[in-house]
Amino acid sequence: MAQAQPKNLNELSRYEGSDRTQLLIEGAKREGELTIYYAHPIVQLIADGFSKQYGIKVKTWRAGSEAIQQRVMAEQKAGKFDLDVLSNTALDTEATFRQKLLQEINSPIQSSLIENALPPHHQWAAFNMDIFSLAYNTRLIAKENLPTKYEDLALPQWRGQLGIEADDSIWYGALMNELGEARGKALFEKIMVNQGISIRKGHSLLSTMVASGEVPMALDVYNWNPEQLKRKGAPIEVAWLSPTLALPSAVAILSKATHPNAALLFYDYALGEGQKYVAEAGYVPTNNHFSSVYSLVKYKVIDPSFAANQQERWQKSYAELLSKRNQ
Repeated sequence: MAQAQPKNLNELSRYEGSDRTQLLIEGAKREGELTIYYAHPIVQLIADGFSKQYGIKVKTWRAGSEAIQQRVMAEQKAGKFDLDVLSNTALDTEATFRQKLLQEINSPIQSSLIENALPPHHQWAAFNMDIFSLAYNTRLIAKENLPTKYEDLALPQWRGQLGIEADDSIWYGALMNELGEARGKALFEKIMVNQGISIRKGHSLLSTMVASGEVPMALDVYNWNPEQLKRKGAPIEVAWLSPTLALPSAVAILSKATHPNAALLFYDYALGEGQKYVAEAGYVPTNNHFSSVYSLVKYKVIDPSFAANQQERWQKSYAELLSKRNQ
C-alpha cells in the first residue's frame, strides 16, 4: 500500500516513501526560499551549492555560536519563526534541543553517517568534526622534537613556547575526563605554573600567532585552522597527542520552520552531496562516502550531551587553571 502524502514538517520528517526526495524538491520549489543561521565557515559553501543545484534562494546569517544561540532563543520566545535551519556547535545545538525547539528527523542519509554523528534523539546531526590539535611553527620546531605525550609539555624545553585558547573549557574538561581528573589537573597546573604559557582568545588568532612565530606551539586549535594557513604558505603544521578529541558541528531543523520541504532537502544535502565541500576545504566530513586528509586520524568524539551536563563545572575548572599562570 502506498504511503499517504505528508502534509507538514512532522510528517515529512518521518516519511520514508521512495518518492521522498522528489516530494521535497517539489515542495522546496513551491516554498522558494530557506533561512539558515550558522557558525561554521563551510556552511556558506554548502548553502551556495544547494542553491545552485535546486534553484532555492538561501538567506544566511553567520555569527559566533553563543550569539546564534541567543538570537534563536530570543526569536522563538518572541514568536518569530523565520529560521528554518540551525547550524551550530553540537554543544549549543544540544542546548537548543533541550529547549524543545528542534524537529526529530528520520532520513535515509543518516545510514551513511560515521559513528557518533547522530544522537539517539535524531534532532541534530553532525556534518563536520572539529578535531582539537597541536599546531606548531615548522621554522621554530622540528617535527622530530615534538612532544609525544601530554606529560612532555611539562619539560623545560617548552618553557615560553606554548599557547592555549582562552575559552576551551569543553576541550579541557573532556581531556581531564580522559586522562583522569586528578592526574590531568596536576599535570596541567604544572604546565600552567612553570611554562609561561600564552593565553589567547580564538582558535584562528592562536593559529595565526603560531604561523607568525609569536607562539611557537599551540595546544588546542581546530585541525582546519593550521590547514588553511598552510595552504597560503604559512610555516605551520598540526600534530596529535593521545587522546585526541573532536567536537561535532551540527545541522538541525527548527520544529516551527516556515519552509519545511526546503529545510529537509538542505539537511539531506548537507549530510550527503554537500559533504564534498567539507572534504575539499580541509575539514572532516561525517559521511562515510567521503574521505579527507584526516581520515586516518584516531580521535574520540566529545559527547555533547555529557558535555552540556558538565559545562558549568568545566568552565569553573578551566578558569581556575588559567588563573594559575606564573603564580
